[in-house]
Amino acid sequence: MFKDIETPCYIIDEAKLKHNLEILSQVEKNTGCKILLAQKAYSCYHTYPLISQYISGTACSGLFEARLGYEKMGKENHVFSAAYREDEIDEIISYCGHIIFNSFTQLDKYRDKVLKSGKKIGLRINPELSTQEGHEIYDPCSPKSRLGITLKNFKSDNLDGVSGLHFHTLCEQNSDDLEKTLDAVEEKFGDILKKMEWINFGGGHHITRSDYDIPRLERCIKRMQDKYGLEVYLEPGEAIALNAGYLVTTVLDITENDMPIAILDTSAACHMPDVLEMPYRPPLKDSGLNGEKKYSYRLASQTCLAGDMIGEYSFDKALEIGNMLIFEDMAIYSMVKNNTFNGMPLPSIAIMHEDNSIEYLKKFSYADFESRL
Repeated sequence: MFKDIETPCYIIDEAKLKHNLEILSQVEKNTGCKILLAQKAYSCYHTYPLISQYISGTACSGLFEARLGYEKMGKENHVFSAAYREDEIDEIISYCGHIIFNSFTQLDKYRDKVLKSGKKIGLRINPELSTQEGHEIYDPCSPKSRLGITLKNFKSDNLDGVSGLHFHTLCEQNSDDLEKTLDAVEEKFGDILKKMEWINFGGGHHITRSDYDIPRLERCIKRMQDKYGLEVYLEPGEAIALNAGYLVTTVLDITENDMPIAILDTSAACHMPDVLEMPYRPPLKDSGLNGEKKYSYRLASQTCLAGDMIGEYSFDKALEIGNMLIFEDMAIYSMVKNNTFNGMPLPSIAIMHEDNSIEYLKKFSYADFESRL
């Protein structure tokens, strides 16, 4: 499939990216909502001209993402941060149309600046409804969460200049969990919604997954539009580039310790850190579970981190040194999170166009490692 690729390399699949964007664009057309790319999941700005043809803009988590969205997408640009730095806020405001605050302290500190700039102010709320299981690190509604204002701490008499509410409680979830969350939002903040102009459902909506219930999502959007007259925003990250990328790697060596171990020129810790952080087992083309196919291996990295293991997989044929392996669903939370621990080279970034031609977008060198230190 990628026989001449220099590994390791991330490859964005243009056809699959467009497929996702067409689904998201249809949701916009069906409902009148606005969908924003959450850049924290996918920030390969080389594809922003394509993405901008289908959705309404970008969502940011701080200054650098705000500038990237402003300069490379140039459409609607919303920002949320748990707290803004005083030496960055003016520049952030210059890039973004919606500034969302995580506390009334921050609102009071920067309200006048935002209003004088003519930009819109939002508050992030915490509906205190956990719909996730087993991943507290990704659950903004977990106990003692720092993300969002709870009803107990919400100052309904301090909303001058506030035109919208934002919540983000989902992670790789379907629209039934969004529906439950909206019930909690209405129960706790329904009176506030009547005073607002817009609402942002945040991210975590797996809209482009094959089993995602899009009609239910559209009913949720219509519910807020019809009942409260709100403009509705969503800011999915994964859904933009879900299953639209690969990480191509080469087998460098095969060792033995209770089972065969294939040493690759990629790393979970460096190139796909969610494998260790989540944790999860990334899909691998033409492989099975350990023991499912004839030849089983543990796939591991060059680094000195003992736990830098990608997972255990099986194959129809025995692996050989020099074989190329293709990890799938590697456009999201990979390029944006990778690092150079152990001096590991950053993978190149390429795009596979619809005619199957490969274009390198960026290659990295020692200078990229050295410049970060």
